[in-house]
Amino acid sequence: MTRTVDVLVVGAGPAGLAAAARLAAAGTGRVEVLEREATAGGVPRHCSRPGFGADARGRALDGPAYARRAVREALRAGATVRTGVSATGWAGPLTLDVTAPTGLERIRAGAVVLATGARERPRSARLVPGTRPAGVLTTGELQRTVRRFGPRPEHVGRRAVVVGGDPVARGAVRTLRAAGVEVAAVVAERPCPAVTSAGAPVLAGAVVTELLGRGRLTGVAVRGGDGRTGVLRCDTVVFTGDWIPDHELVRARGLPLAPGARGPLTDRGFRTAEPGVFAVGNLLRGVEPALVAAAEGRAVAGPVLERLAGRPWPATGVPVTAVGPLRWVTPGLLGPEAASLLVRPDRRLARPVLTVAQDGVPLRRERLSGTLVPWRSVRLGARWTSGVDLAGGPVTVEAEE
Repeated sequence: MTRTVDVLVVGAGPAGLAAAARLAAAGTGRVEVLEREATAGGVPRHCSRPGFGADARGRALDGPAYARRAVREALRAGATVRTGVSATGWAGPLTLDVTAPTGLERIRAGAVVLATGARERPRSARLVPGTRPAGVLTTGELQRTVRRFGPRPEHVGRRAVVVGGDPVARGAVRTLRAAGVEVAAVVAERPCPAVTSAGAPVLAGAVVTELLGRGRLTGVAVRGGDGRTGVLRCDTVVFTGDWIPDHELVRARGLPLAPGARGPLTDRGFRTAEPGVFAVGNLLRGVEPALVAAAEGRAVAGPVLERLAGRPWPATGVPVTAVGPLRWVTPGLLGPEAASLLVRPDRRLARPVLTVAQDGVPLRRERLSGTLVPWRSVRLGARWTSGVDLAGGPVTVEAEE
């Protein structure tokens, strides 16, 4: 079956739902959202903690409440949200092949918004050796298991080790304890204060080198920062953090990826190299808070409406790259309008000097008053890029201590 819509949004997380709500409310026409999970809302559905803004009465929202509200707003605006539907590939420009419970479909759109989000890097991608025993999870798998079967240790394990050094590890510790699981230790190569305050023993500067056991996990081999090795006995290990963009559709279309971030290369208006294809949210660089992703979803509505109105697709902008101890910077392209930059460091940097330069000439150089940490991004205002020459070479963002 072949159908046509005005805007096709792939992914019903915070970014995709916010984009759909804003576009549908603007009278765009048929706005359709595809979500491969059985329930829309994205990662916040599994985060039963505050930190997702507040409702109309000022009461703090947890993740599930925030997700439900985002779905309601998209539906009330007139968008169609379809769950259990997967976009499996491209059939041409702005045309996607889709697998739905009702069968195969081919959907053409006036514009496509990719909002497929990010996922935690699994054990296999972290190259941790061992067999494939039961009891090896990511934080998302842990949360889904607890949500589906309830907080009971028989569905998770009796004794667990958490691997990771960012705030997600603290969430995993809390989820395990709520399920009655003993947390033997948190193995954190680069721990953060949130992990230290989780209440579980923290092995700082350590890494998991092997998984032990066959039918069921029996332990993990650990190497400390001093080179000494040991074994932690456990029947569950949870790999947390280390987020990577869910960019299969981007790669399938041959769209260029941003260095470091590994998401699609976009400009200030979230435009990719393919005319009519936009990308927003955590697909761009891995994990950022839901409120940041949703703000990007709302912001993409303007460029999408311009595309539907026939505005020409901008020429390729000036590329932006992060160098030195910075992991990534987005957006990866700069156009005629000054744009703010989102930067993530690769390690802890105390009061670093940031420099934005083009062709070796500094555009702005400033010492930051705070500390940059690998689990949190910093936003540089539009003034940092106001002097970019569109006919010049690449722009670099560098940090020095």
